[in-house]
Amino acid sequence: MPKLTPDQKRQALFQKWLSPPGVQFASPEAEAAYQASVTRIKDAIEMKKAPDRVPLGLLPGFFPVYYAGMTVEDVMYDYDKCAKAFRKFIVDFQPDVHIGSTAPGPGKFYEIMDYKLYAWPGHGVAPEQVYQCREGEYMKADEYDALIDDPSYFFSNTYLPRVFGAMEPFQMLPQLTGILEMYGVAFNFIPFGLPPVQAAYQKLFEAGAEALKWAGTVGALEGEMAGMGFPQMLGGFTKAPFDTIGDTLRGTKGIMMDMYRRPEKLLEALDAITPLMIKMGVGAAQMTGKPIIFIPLHKGADGFLSDEQYKKFYWPSLRKVLLGLIEEGVVPFPAAEGGYNSRLEVIKDLPKGTTVWMFDKTDMARAKEIVGDTLCMLGNVQSAMLKLATPAQIKDEVKRLIDVCGKDGGYILSNGAFFDHAKPENVRAMADAAREYGAYH
Repeated sequence: MPKLTPDQKRQALFQKWLSPPGVQFASPEAEAAYQASVTRIKDAIEMKKAPDRVPLGLLPGFFPVYYAGMTVEDVMYDYDKCAKAFRKFIVDFQPDVHIGSTAPGPGKFYEIMDYKLYAWPGHGVAPEQVYQCREGEYMKADEYDALIDDPSYFFSNTYLPRVFGAMEPFQMLPQLTGILEMYGVAFNFIPFGLPPVQAAYQKLFEAGAEALKWAGTVGALEGEMAGMGFPQMLGGFTKAPFDTIGDTLRGTKGIMMDMYRRPEKLLEALDAITPLMIKMGVGAAQMTGKPIIFIPLHKGADGFLSDEQYKKFYWPSLRKVLLGLIEEGVVPFPAAEGGYNSRLEVIKDLPKGTTVWMFDKTDMARAKEIVGDTLCMLGNVQSAMLKLATPAQIKDEVKRLIDVCGKDGGYILSNGAFFDHAKPENVRAMADAAREYGAYH
């Protein structure tokens, strides 16, 4: 059987997204609206003009929660309320694509697992506040070799027991790759008979049941929204290798020090985990049948790393992840948080029409000039404007962005960063202006 090309694999994933199995459309009109929205996004990614207008993406953080008059604690502990809030947002503003209701996550699950990496309502922050990362060195500076030698074992037996209190006994578990023959094999299983390890597994079973309960609710909402004509944009997510290490393993301070104190070990570790990040994204896309895989770029912004540091430590492994995803027909969706003005010449080095980039504070006119013939651009109505501007100012900004970025295709009008607080009338103005002014002339 002939091997499929990356483009053929991508087209197959797009076809699954266009005709999602198991979805019962509410009407022929809803099915037509769903397929029109997916087609607009697909055409933009492939650097084409959509048949009718610039596509509209509304990608919120916790805005739907506040818009529905709820607290973050409400939606993290009552999954039906979570679905209700995000349903209201999608139906009221009717974007071409949405990103579902998974962002709040299941509060009870975090409790069962004794999650230490974040503070969330009732566990370090007030009921109305969003969760916050508790950054630290959950991987020590002298543990690079352990990560490089066996990343999976390091995660299961060292990192995860440090961030989930319920998994702390897993530090006693053996390295299973040593179980090869009958002689002495039973010794490897002794830790599984110890009460702390058995209690930890019981916590995992309990947490798994809670995760299933939550997934059932958010999954049902996704199916319901698809049936009404609103496609979910994301097939899953993965991360830039530098961020994988810098966000929650070494922490910001740790990885910054490592660039100076142990740069070769850091580079070796980036190479070691790059294949894992590719598999993570490809596996998610194949499981969900959606081609677009989200990649938050937390530490690549202008001013965070020098140009030389970006080119040495950040971009090479990220580019390998992007190309690895593209090879399997997946569409990488990097979110270039902050400004990426000094990175544009670097990130242009990718195959045309295979990625979509969310730009936050990047100069969109400059981005259009440098990468606009290669990368699909998404953004970048500012969060500050959504909170502080008037509807008329929002409409003017939408018109400006469409004039600058949308006239030749390859553009999705959207917010530039995930927003929590905004005036509903401004979100409405953004959506209305995109539909009214986004039509091709």
